[in-house]
Amino acid sequence: MEDDFSQSLTPPVSPFASGSLCELTPARPPCFCCSETQQEASAALAPDGYAARGSLKRLLLRLDPAPADYETDTVEIFGFPWVTEMALVESTKPLFGLFSLSCLISDALHTIEKYFPQLPSCVVGQAGNLHYEAEDLRQQCVSFLQYVKVFLYLEPSGSLDAGPSHPYEELEAQFPSALLEELFGITLLIGRLKDLPANVQSAFTIQNPGKIFPPSWHLLHLHLDIHWSVLEILHLLGHKMQGQVVYAHQFVNLTGENLTDTSLFEEHLCSLLCDLTGLAMGKYSKVRPTEALSSYHHLCSCTKELWVLLVHLLEHRHKVLHTQSFWSYMNSLLRPLVSGKLAAEQFGGLPTHCKDPLGFTWWLVTHVAMLGQYSRSGTLQYEKPVGDNWTFVEELLKVTCNPKVSLPEEQVRMHVHCCLSLCLLWEPSTSAVSVLWDYYSKNLSASFLVPWLGMSGVGTLCKTPMALLEQARSCCSPAPLRSPGHTQLYRSASSFHVFLRVLALCLGQGRAGGVPQRQIKGRIYSKFSSKKMQELQEAGLMNFLLLFLVVARQVELEDVAGRACELLGFLPSNCPPGHRTLVWRGQLSLLLLFQERGLDVGAQATWLASSFSETAKEFYDKTTEVSRRLALWGPLGSYLEGVAEVFETSTSLDLSEEKLLNEGFDWLLRACRLSELNSALSFLQVVLAQLRRVHQRSVQSAPPPAWPPGNGGAVKERHLAVAAALWAHFFPFLRSLRLSQTPPAQLADAAAGFTLLAFDLPNSAPQDLQHHPVQSIMQCFGWDDMVQPVLVTRYLPHLLQNSELMSSLSRDSAAVVSGSAQSLSVRAWIRCVLQQHLQKDPDGSDSRTGRDVEVQLCELTRLVLRLPEVDGLLQRAGLHPTASRLQPAAALELFVKAVGGVYGGLQVLSERSAMVTRALDYIGDILKHIKPSLVSRNQEGLQLVYWAVGCIVKHWSPLLATSKAQQLLFRIVDGLLLPHNLTQQDKALRESLPLYLQGLSVACSVSQAQGAHLKQQLRSVTRRYLNHFLPASPSVGVIANHPVLLSACEASPTPRGAALRRTILEVLCESFLRFKGHAPPPRLAAVLVFLLELLRRNGDSDPALLTLPLPSLLRCVMLVNEPQVRKTSTDALQLVVERCAAASPAGPCDQTVAVLRAFVEENEGVYDRQVYGVLETVSLLDPAPVRALLPILSLSLRNTERKRGLGRNMALRSAYGKLLCLLGESGQAEMTSLEAD
Repeated sequence: MEDDFSQSLTPPVSPFASGSLCELTPARPPCFCCSETQQEASAALAPDGYAARGSLKRLLLRLDPAPADYETDTVEIFGFPWVTEMALVESTKPLFGLFSLSCLISDALHTIEKYFPQLPSCVVGQAGNLHYEAEDLRQQCVSFLQYVKVFLYLEPSGSLDAGPSHPYEELEAQFPSALLEELFGITLLIGRLKDLPANVQSAFTIQNPGKIFPPSWHLLHLHLDIHWSVLEILHLLGHKMQGQVVYAHQFVNLTGENLTDTSLFEEHLCSLLCDLTGLAMGKYSKVRPTEALSSYHHLCSCTKELWVLLVHLLEHRHKVLHTQSFWSYMNSLLRPLVSGKLAAEQFGGLPTHCKDPLGFTWWLVTHVAMLGQYSRSGTLQYEKPVGDNWTFVEELLKVTCNPKVSLPEEQVRMHVHCCLSLCLLWEPSTSAVSVLWDYYSKNLSASFLVPWLGMSGVGTLCKTPMALLEQARSCCSPAPLRSPGHTQLYRSASSFHVFLRVLALCLGQGRAGGVPQRQIKGRIYSKFSSKKMQELQEAGLMNFLLLFLVVARQVELEDVAGRACELLGFLPSNCPPGHRTLVWRGQLSLLLLFQERGLDVGAQATWLASSFSETAKEFYDKTTEVSRRLALWGPLGSYLEGVAEVFETSTSLDLSEEKLLNEGFDWLLRACRLSELNSALSFLQVVLAQLRRVHQRSVQSAPPPAWPPGNGGAVKERHLAVAAALWAHFFPFLRSLRLSQTPPAQLADAAAGFTLLAFDLPNSAPQDLQHHPVQSIMQCFGWDDMVQPVLVTRYLPHLLQNSELMSSLSRDSAAVVSGSAQSLSVRAWIRCVLQQHLQKDPDGSDSRTGRDVEVQLCELTRLVLRLPEVDGLLQRAGLHPTASRLQPAAALELFVKAVGGVYGGLQVLSERSAMVTRALDYIGDILKHIKPSLVSRNQEGLQLVYWAVGCIVKHWSPLLATSKAQQLLFRIVDGLLLPHNLTQQDKALRESLPLYLQGLSVACSVSQAQGAHLKQQLRSVTRRYLNHFLPASPSVGVIANHPVLLSACEASPTPRGAALRRTILEVLCESFLRFKGHAPPPRLAAVLVFLLELLRRNGDSDPALLTLPLPSLLRCVMLVNEPQVRKTSTDALQLVVERCAAASPAGPCDQTVAVLRAFVEENEGVYDRQVYGVLETVSLLDPAPVRALLPILSLSLRNTERKRGLGRNMALRSAYGKLLCLLGESGQAEMTSLEAD
């Protein structure tokens, strides 16, 4: 640039002067820069911008634009040093010429950039240098403009009419006019923003590409700096001239047109506002309605800052100079756009095409208004926004709500959303609310749907009163302005819901019931009449309810609620069920609001409950069609849900909530199907639980008796009233269902709730349950043998886990039921264990009820084992559960063992008698309990009851043998072991018969009064099942698992086991081994195998026991030649003889000798030779008993010969001789004696 000037141009200080004259370089002036600025709407403005650097504030406060700069005598401008205090006056044109030249060079750099694609690669490689040149040129231009502002501020004020006295003073007097002309020239040079080339305007969208920007970016931002600086300088000039108008004399003389500082300011301002609006219009074309409040009107943070600067500058001039306000300019600009008329001349150049002028205007006004929250320092200040523009906004609302225009919901929603944003920014406008209400009152039944948004645009679906109230609450507490909840409201709320937020804000600004509140409330009331209410569709009724809830939350609740009830009373009595559902839901929402404020709900509840009762009667009426009844369940079910919410949210239940529980429930419950009944019972549980919870809290927080009485008595009276309503309208129905074969799943829960209520509030129970209501209810639902296990197993756990209740029952010696509460609970548990399989399907597969019983029974088992009475028995018996959660059957066996063990350890007769009574109380009429299982086809159930009763017979055998319990034992034997036929019990008996036989055997040994009868029954049972389970042909595998055999087997012999084996052997000998003449008994081989297994598997050594089957074995060996029988009988004979011999080491076994003697005498003269053969077998096993018989045998031989009368019987003597040969010396001696005959 130095080449363009020679030394002939002599500025105040030559550019070739020493550098020492320019020692201080001014600080970098503020400028528009978006390279380091965040893009969020709430972000602060650029730190190097005019606002953040304090330039705007200093401008408006009339302070030095750069107090720390330009303090030296010279200043460098465009590379040349100038005299600071005189340069601009003396060299106005050269300086502005250099400024214009710099602007042109900057534009030229941009032009070069535009041709980059067409330049050689070697040139393009140097393109990075253009950034620095463009940045330097822009910096020089901005610095010059800053110098102009400072110079103008420091220039002494003077009058344009004063006569010059010095050449410099003459130049000073002409300076304002010259400056105005130069500024006008600058505006002509740079043109308008809208006229910038497209590639320059595209620099608005460059997203921080680092520190290097193209020349177009610098050119664009230089234009922004110039446009703002021109307005700054003109504002400073007007202030400097103290209101005197500055004319551009040379311009006037040349053109004949007036050009003043004011006209240039207005013209430039309007052009700038028009261009900024045009840029925003271009951006709006790409904005979707859902993004209206999250997509901002500014293209970058620099244009955003420019808007902020203009807002503050114009508002300041409006207050100080009484010129137009910012909104006045904007209204003049936008009003023709909305109306479709031609814009004013000063706003020429606005784009002629706009996608949606009305929507764009709403959008622009809203976002520009939000910029009013920025302070003069560039930070957000939420307390003091710039003044409102409600006048123009109300004009926009009237266009939006004009029925002739009939805008779709997607546009109306965006407009009302913008209106809500403005209400959050400014004080809400009553007039705006009135315009909106006029629109919505005419369209209350509209759906307000945006088709392409689907159901997401409907807002929250209010299926319960609490949800409806929550939606009203959200309308009364709109999200903060820039929060996601507010910006995304378009997607989640209809325009009507957004309007309700506007309404709530307007009503909320005068909490004391001021004039705006009364006006709005009156306008709302005036739009509803009887005809209007009857014309409301379902959507309209929903909007009506939500509207009144919002109004009720913001103003007088009782007045609004009363008016709402009055208007709802206009609805026809035969309105659709859907309408009735909504009406009740809205009424219940109002009740929740009453509760929230601690107001009595009696009047509202009475009206609502009366309507419910009428509907319930219709639901119960037998003449009501099925379709109608199904439809009526909609409102009835919603009533249950809503009333449950009313009770759940109440903290004290002292606001007449009981009026919601009336005789309508008497009708409803009797007409419900199963699914509906479950809903009703769920509701009942909620109310019962909440009543108990609130009552307990009130009792715990009650003051000590010494304190003066307060309202505690009144609260209890209210609780008693709620309880009385529950007892009157619910409990009778529950009691009628207790004997149902298929009780509802939640009947037990509800019954338990009533039981606990009777415990907490005993005086509330009806007369027929006094004076022991808890025991009476437990008898009905838990202890009665007629109640189904599915009900008992779910009912009792609720109560057994309540330690306070069980302690109270243990202390209470009420005679309302026989037996203690714990023993009755144990009896119910045992019955449920025995009957648990009755809930399965007929084919034995698990049903849902069966699975429920199984789970519930496990929990009941756990709680029963924790009962003090049961736990005490287990401790005394030394039995402890090995698992934390026993299966019911295992727990039952453990309990039965404990009772038997405790009884066995008692010595005092009175204690034993009392224990028998307790044990009988525990099992009750057990045969009645198991009877359903005996007649059912479920094998699992049959096996369980046989096994369980068998455990009782075995472990309680001494107890059952007493006079008190013998009859039960006889009934068990007759009913289970000796029935008329055995059709299904085979498997059950096979598995459990050992338990019965072992128990009966013990009972026989200890019984005194009926011992003989018991023994006879034991023999009958043994005989029957020996025969029943004995196979026709011998099979060791089958016989080894014979239940009678298993019952008699022991690892080590005991007296009790020996007694049972004696009985079995006696029965075997009497009924299964008795020969009829020469004919052997049937199934002899199988019987002998059984006998052999019985002897082999037990280590008995008592000869009296062992020799019981010996006669039969001797006869089998003698008479039966079948190989298998002979072998089995011989094996058994060997086992008996050898064990008897081992038991008598000192000599022959007396019992064996006695049997053999009887055997010889019985067969004398008939089977003599066979007898000798049998005795040979015995003598091989143990010759001692045979030797003891020699005298008898010889005598028998001689008697036989004598009877024959034929002398010696050589054949017989030969057989006898063989036997004697086996007997050693005794045999030889006897043989010698015989030979001497």
